[in-house]
Amino acid sequence: MTAPLEVTGAAAEAQPEAALLGVSRKAIQGRSLGQIAWMRLKRDKVAMAGGIIVVVLLIIAITAYIFDQWLGVLTPNVPHQELIDSETLAPKGTFGGMSADHPLGIEPLNGRDILQRIYVGSWISLLIAFLATLLSVTIGTIMGVISGYFGGWVDAVISRTMDVFLAFPLLVFALALGGMMNTFDVKGMGIRIAVLVFIIGFFNWPYIGRIVRGQTLSLREREFVDAARSLGARGPYILFRELLPNLVAPILVYSTLLIPTNILFESALSFLGVGIQPPTATWGKMIAEAVTFYNLPHFMLWPGLAIFITVLAFNLFGDGLRDALDPRSR
Repeated sequence: MTAPLEVTGAAAEAQPEAALLGVSRKAIQGRSLGQIAWMRLKRDKVAMAGGIIVVVLLIIAITAYIFDQWLGVLTPNVPHQELIDSETLAPKGTFGGMSADHPLGIEPLNGRDILQRIYVGSWISLLIAFLATLLSVTIGTIMGVISGYFGGWVDAVISRTMDVFLAFPLLVFALALGGMMNTFDVKGMGIRIAVLVFIIGFFNWPYIGRIVRGQTLSLREREFVDAARSLGARGPYILFRELLPNLVAPILVYSTLLIPTNILFESALSFLGVGIQPPTATWGKMIAEAVTFYNLPHFMLWPGLAIFITVLAFNLFGDGLRDALDPRSR
């Protein structure tokens, strides 16, 4: 019986990876798609900065709702007439009445604290934007998947419906509906929030619906869909178990880009006087009230800066998320 050959010299140094596995006793682990996307996102410093700002804004909005609606410790609507000059109606002191008690100054005419009003207005603006985005994404995803998968007359009906909604004068309708609420003196904040969410969300679903439809038209011809059909899977199973998981990335990315658009639209409606009614604070309404006092720039600066930072943070994070979830990116 021959003895086993002993590997020495250069051959011993060039051991295959299987032999090295026995030395380290650690298996080589693969990365999932989520881990790869997270690794790409972490490399994008601008997107990560935007994501951190988004998280901070969400924390601010949640705490503002708790302190304002549950605990009632905030006083954003309390006037401070003693801090207002009776002749010019401007805040006393410099920089809009900034002080330790009012870090961002006070409003002219009534002397309400600007910091508290921006803080309280954050949860209203973000809540409307998130709920409107959720409504748009839900309707658009369902209609887009059904239209793209079934095709034929179903696709024709849904596509023409999208064209009708896209041609609808949304701003005119919002102004008319908001004016009607003002005419009938609808004061409930919950009702007004629901109406704004309906206007912004229900009439914006065709935008994401077209994106989902286009992705579904491509995915329905893939091999995994044919395999599911060959195994006897029916339409609902293929829609919700095969197609929708592959549409998560574009839906998530478009949602992050749709939220800042809805924030701007809500601010525009409040600016035009058909959104949340005073004295409730919203960022758009604060800018509308600041137009009268154009010679006091601090009144318009702070709510405008809040809208700018919020929209910019969501856009930066959404753009980075799109790159991270793109399988063709490096």
